[in-house]
Amino acid sequence: MLESLEGQCQCGKVHYRVQGVCATVFVCHCLECQRQSASAFGMALWVNDAKVLLLSGELNQWLRATPSGQQMLCRFCHTCGTRLFHQIKGQNQLSIKPGTLNDSRQLKPVAHIWTSSKQDWVKIPENTLQYPENPPTFDALFMAWEAQHSAPDRSLILA
Repeated sequence: MLESLEGQCQCGKVHYRVQGVCATVFVCHCLECQRQSASAFGMALWVNDAKVLLLSGELNQWLRATPSGQQMLCRFCHTCGTRLFHQIKGQNQLSIKPGTLNDSRQLKPVAHIWTSSKQDWVKIPENTLQYPENPPTFDALFMAWEAQHSAPDRSLILA
């Protein structure tokens, strides 16, 4: 289902709208996400066939290597530096940083990855997929997201 998501950076100069198909939401405990978020973990909302529309502001970008040797394009606010999007070069999925959405209260992660480097005090809910590093494929995360959102009590409704 095509969905529309809106969000902004911390200073409010960048406002965006993304249209696409939400594929999954997960928590990453890798050291890169801890550094990038200046917190115990980062979150990712993957959107397939994403169309990004900047409603205001400018984005800068930075290209970094991933542990698998791929290149990740990181886009952030030109003014305050808030990270908004990640995308592996050559892939069709856009990763939105969910904390930048105007309303993220209904997002429930289906998995935690890189748990081998998670902070000891972080408690992962039971019945949540867990991987010590990257999962071999993300298929189980996509299926868990689909199952979570095809249930009658669908917990995520996006405008």
